[in-house]
Amino acid sequence: MDSGLREACVAALVVLAGSEDYVDRADAGRGLAPFAEVPAAARALTALLTDPQDTYVTLETARALLRRGDRAATAIVAAALADADADAEPWHGQYVYDAVREVSGLFAEDHAEAVRLAEELAAAPDTRLAKGAAALRGMLDEVQPVFGLPVRPPDRPTA
Repeated sequence: MDSGLREACVAALVVLAGSEDYVDRADAGRGLAPFAEVPAAARALTALLTDPQDTYVTLETARALLRRGDRAATAIVAAALADADADAEPWHGQYVYDAVREVSGLFAEDHAEAVRLAEELAAAPDTRLAKGAAALRGMLDEVQPVFGLPVRPPDRPTA
């Protein structure tokens, strides 16, 4: 892996994320998602999830991150949910929820992994991240996957 090339890609996509055109910003969200572990990409993705000008950007960025299905992407979604103002119009959490339904509502295995990641992040010492992960977990509770048997999470030891 060439970190210099990855950083150059992220830098170019971060510039695109600042475009006045909502299509450019949505493209940047989809393009930055594979680089979610890169700090500059994570900052831009968090901002795109709460795009003040167009909810299409929020929806497309959330879809791309949730399709990635790993801890880095899930943490970005959780952080954005923690920052989303529930009284704002539009409420960006609704568009994240739409993406959760689309991405996690197809296969039971993908849904179970999303639940596992949200639970893991909800236990994080970072209260902002934990708050957003709990909100994400609540969204996932409302999704019933179409394909596959529901995957029961492992039993947790009682304290």
